Amino acid sequence: MQLVTRFNVSQPRDDVVALLCRDETLLGLFPGETEIIARDGDSRTTRTHYRALGREGDATFHYTFLMDGNVAFEKVCDGHVWRELAGSVVVDETAEGAVIAIEMSGRTKTLVPEFTIKGPMEEQLAHMSAALRELLEGADSGAMDRNGES
Repeated sequence: MQLVTRFNVSQPRDDVVALLCRDETLLGLFPGETEIIARDGDSRTTRTHYRALGREGDATFHYTFLMDGNVAFEKVCDGHVWRELAGSVVVDETAEGAVIAIEMSGRTKTLVPEFTIKGPMEEQLAHMSAALRELLEGADSGAMDRNGES
């Protein structure tokens, strides 16, 4: 299964990339209580406590900040639903600002039909898009380094 959402923003690409590199941005991408549990160079690992499909659990994601300014992420699959789940946040420059594309693709376990997880994944993409838009609307347009400090 692969899902993609795109939206345009008026901020320049460099400002969007700087915002994506902030720890606070990662903490806001998933609904629930999220914490950064590891940092290693241009990588971060988060853990989010969630409730989905009537179950509670923890989701762990590894984020890698790429040299081109985009972000790749991968879920640590525990075998309950996903065999693999990965994605990216890609920012492209436009004449009016930037376009942000959030993509997720994955394969569920054999006994988990994809249609049962498609709705929650679409909700997750919508939440991620809304969270990024909100952060961009409130972002200080000053220069930020890769750790999110001015």
